[in-house]
Amino acid sequence: MPVEKKLFARGPAIVDTTLRDGEQAPGVAFTLREKVTIARLLDLLGVEVIEAGVPAMGKMEQDVVRAICELGLKSRVASWNRVLLADIRASLACGVREVHITAPVSDLHIRDKLGKTRHWVMDCLVRAVRYAREHGCRVSVGAEDASRADFGFLLEYALLAQDAGAERLRYADTVGALEPFTTRRMVSMLVSKLDIPVEFHGHNDFGLATANSLAAFAGGAAFISTTVGGLGERAGNASLEDMVLLFGDNFCSANGLKTGVLGALGRYVARAANRPQHHHVILRRPALTRLMIDN
Repeated sequence: MPVEKKLFARGPAIVDTTLRDGEQAPGVAFTLREKVTIARLLDLLGVEVIEAGVPAMGKMEQDVVRAICELGLKSRVASWNRVLLADIRASLACGVREVHITAPVSDLHIRDKLGKTRHWVMDCLVRAVRYAREHGCRVSVGAEDASRADFGFLLEYALLAQDAGAERLRYADTVGALEPFTTRRMVSMLVSKLDIPVEFHGHNDFGLATANSLAAFAGGAAFISTTVGGLGERAGNASLEDMVLLFGDNFCSANGLKTGVLGALGRYVARAANRPQHHHVILRRPALTRLMIDN
């Protein structure tokens, strides 16, 4: 069993994507200074991985990612990349040593969004993961639109990523199409077939991002993807505040979770995004999280 699965056996670890997916919320555009401050606060909180941005977007984004990499944070800093070597080269030039590489796995996205084939996706995936590994990077792989994909192809994609050297697989409910019962079943099926940990990335189109994230953990997901205040594309993502407060002391953090930072982080992001502060869960739910862990 991989070391990371043992480390996170008690509760999930956080992959926070406020600086990437969170900034895709309508009207939200953080400055370099704001992104650096948010990264520092996320690090103080104790999240496991900070997804810092998309270097392939250009110089402004590269400056941000480089600045965050140079902070010397305890949290791991990752960049988001397509399955293109040019994306990974842009990340490497910023000093990134952990890359997230993603591609669509639903036929709808492969055909209509990319105009490509399953074979093209798999070929590019292997090339990208191996290239990043050859350059000394830790690699996680994202399965975009996994919730609408053929499970057989999704599993083939995940196993190929694992064999190529990826150390984590992100199951993305890209359009928020899932409900908790299906989430738990699908994640459990995937976890049972892989030797690497699974991360769940939920969207809130039907108001179920938090419930689906809990269900994914119950199904064996070792990592949960979040954004501060639930910011994100369309209706947003699973809220970091809700996840931290729901799991309480069961939450997993290699650097120690400091929940006292949560309020300041939420207020700062709300001001920077020009949004009301998220009304997160007020009380911890030890009975709920114990039930999720025990089952």
